[in-house]
Amino acid sequence: MDRGEARPDPLAELLGPLSDHEATLEANRCLYCYDAPCTHACPTHIDIPKFIKKIATANLIGSAKTILESNLLGATCARVCPVQELCEGACVLGADHKPISIGRLQRYSTDFAASKNLDLIRPGESTGLRVAVIGAGPAGLSCAGELRKLGHDVVVFDKREMPGGLSTYGIIKLREPIDIALSEAEMIGRMGAKFEYRSELGKNLHLSDLQDQFDAVFLAVGLGWSPNLGIPDEDLILDGLVVIEQSKTDEASLSIGKNVVVIGAGNTAVDCATIAKRLGAETVTMVYRRTDQEMTAYDHEYDFVKQEGVAFKFLAQPTRVLHVGGKVTGLECVAMSLGELDATGRATPKPIPDSDFVLSCDQVMKAIGQEKPSVASLLGLKTRGGFIEVTEEFETSHSGVFAGGDCIRSIGSASTVMAVQDGKLAASAIDRKLRSTGQGGE
Repeated sequence: MDRGEARPDPLAELLGPLSDHEATLEANRCLYCYDAPCTHACPTHIDIPKFIKKIATANLIGSAKTILESNLLGATCARVCPVQELCEGACVLGADHKPISIGRLQRYSTDFAASKNLDLIRPGESTGLRVAVIGAGPAGLSCAGELRKLGHDVVVFDKREMPGGLSTYGIIKLREPIDIALSEAEMIGRMGAKFEYRSELGKNLHLSDLQDQFDAVFLAVGLGWSPNLGIPDEDLILDGLVVIEQSKTDEASLSIGKNVVVIGAGNTAVDCATIAKRLGAETVTMVYRRTDQEMTAYDHEYDFVKQEGVAFKFLAQPTRVLHVGGKVTGLECVAMSLGELDATGRATPKPIPDSDFVLSCDQVMKAIGQEKPSVASLLGLKTRGGFIEVTEEFETSHSGVFAGGDCIRSIGSASTVMAVQDGKLAASAIDRKLRSTGQGGE
């Protein structure tokens, strides 16, 4: 490589875009199933055979519109959805052949629309009603866009300086660059939704004021940072979400150690390990108190990170961060054994007496889930397992206040596509509530 030549970004998107020829060939492999299993497997129920058929007939505008009619964040979901577990996993060709690359075809269509600045989804006729959406992540953006389709005025409030939530700040660039999330927020904005940033509940934003100014409120506040481990010198451990955010917004200032340990075995932990490995760590070890049978990362993510050269230390529970003058030198752990099943159906880890050992390292990260939504206690909302409790209509214990996304996910796994579907369903529920109370002008 020439000295003046730019080096490739080690965190650039893993899969490049399909060429026109590749997309056409792949689309023509589809059987266009009636009552297609892939559509049923998609949480937002995109008509997958329809959008693929339109690619095959060179109708990319129609293809993108088909996607966006069901999922306004189709470009994000094309990149971050666990398609192996959902649509592609249900593809009938998967039994004997390679399943259709549905995710990449969806990206092909939505990227085409974005590149042409096409506004394919229009707002509905104004109802004169106003809804406040708190949080500009996937659930909030989806709800805002769907409400605009129904004709309601929407203001989206977010505590950060950019929209997108985890899509912008918390998903590794290798899967979704920032500009994709920002482009979708801009599309929602062109539909007529207004955005107000650096607005946080309990600080410069208050529910009582919102209830006075708006006809309904939708909470899409997500979750918090990683919880504490409760071990000595934990302040020397980096929060994995902070690491991911820095890798997307200020990679140049991100300092990666030579020997890195990542605590956790979910998809966020995999992202942290990938960042560390790709940005120069010689060794990266993921530490988990259970085994690979209980880890929450998707199987394809586990396979991927192993191919990246990341090592695993299972049945190990961190007990102390070792350091000299604030410089990390190791992570002390205790070996674990597995006992009876807990409420999640996974075996309960138990420490083995006198089994302490040390993993030498110079940097420790943690990605062990996220704190439950603090907004629930702030607003006095009824909770379930620490998450905001909602009815089947997504309404909280406060009348006229709705919620969706990760902040309500007390059952099942949280994901971007589920948050998008929550936002879509909640928008319909809000519309029904407003019209049933006579606020819709009917």
